[in-house]
Amino acid sequence: MDPRGTKRGAGNLEVAEPRNKLPRPAPSLPTDPALYSGPFPFYRRPSELGCFSLDAQRQYHGDARALRYYSPPPTNGPGPNFDLRDGYPDRYQPRDEEIREGLDHLLRWLLEHQGQLEGGPGWLAGAIVTWRGHLTKLLTTPYERQEGWQFAASRFQGTLYLSEVETPAARAQRLARPPLLRELMYMGYKFEQYMCADKPGGSPDPSGEVNTNVAFCSVLRSRLGNHPLLFSGEVDCTDPQAPSTQPPACYVELKTSKEMHSPSQWRSFYRHKLLKWWAQSFLPGVPKVVAGFRNPEGFVCSLKTFPTMEMFENVRNDRDGWNPSVCMNFCAAFLSFAQNTVVQDDPRLIHLFSWEPSGPVTVSVHRDAPYAFLPMWYVEAMSQDLPSPPKTPSPRD
Repeated sequence: MDPRGTKRGAGNLEVAEPRNKLPRPAPSLPTDPALYSGPFPFYRRPSELGCFSLDAQRQYHGDARALRYYSPPPTNGPGPNFDLRDGYPDRYQPRDEEIREGLDHLLRWLLEHQGQLEGGPGWLAGAIVTWRGHLTKLLTTPYERQEGWQFAASRFQGTLYLSEVETPAARAQRLARPPLLRELMYMGYKFEQYMCADKPGGSPDPSGEVNTNVAFCSVLRSRLGNHPLLFSGEVDCTDPQAPSTQPPACYVELKTSKEMHSPSQWRSFYRHKLLKWWAQSFLPGVPKVVAGFRNPEGFVCSLKTFPTMEMFENVRNDRDGWNPSVCMNFCAAFLSFAQNTVVQDDPRLIHLFSWEPSGPVTVSVHRDAPYAFLPMWYVEAMSQDLPSPPKTPSPRD
């Protein structure tokens, strides 16, 4: 079945509602992979609009100061032998996950650059603004069997904003995170320290502190089907030796995974972990993932490069594998569902989209706290001297 049928089904929701009454919740959206197996939808090659950095205190800077440079060990030398446990927990400064940032950093960038967007001033009114990580979760939804999600959506000046809400289950899991899992999270960041330098041609310095407040974020423009997208995602590093120095083609994603010793372990890796790596890297146009495989003692003994556009080949003939078309068609159907559901232009009105594995996406409607996420400073700044927004989103990119 063509997922566009979902769009048509949702198209009759655009009814005028009294201002003082909450709109009726929309019908649900199915997530069964079989419904989304049509041809791959149009996806515009992502182009970088700009970037920003977050420093060790999580303060925003509208520049590339946090960008690091890919500096792998020589290929002809001995194996990497990186000790991923080194410095844990003494040289570890994890970000405070109790602070829910929402879209705030991206909104700050948007406020600073709204006049220079390449689509012109009207482009933003028809766009969807969100984090890359939120889109990644949508892409993998048809195949996800364990973790549900919730996204809050608001329409303001024509633009649809999507921001993740931590589910009660995710919060409980985070607060009860076992020590081993906390250490594994550290090891992922530690691997980046072994593979990145602070300047082009420099050498990595793994003796410093691992501070997960620090981040370099790329801001990108794309389009999925008829949905213009403006999204931002964290970038691990840029490769000074890349064939193209034009971002995002020069960016590299770094990952760790446990060593594998049997075909069944590789098969499971390709079905589950590689799907998430593909979704995360394909969306922003990052061309490759470099993985460090660690032994039970926490040492990286081998490196392997996975080109993003070749990842699907590992599951193409696997009956229980994933299909990029299904991922992208579902994401397009969800964005249509959201666009057709959130029709009232009001930053204080929230449609909460909720999903649990094996069920459909459902919607509930809320006003103000606790789900409202567009900050007053943003709403007020964007509202100054602007014409009234269009009544319906423009499909033009």
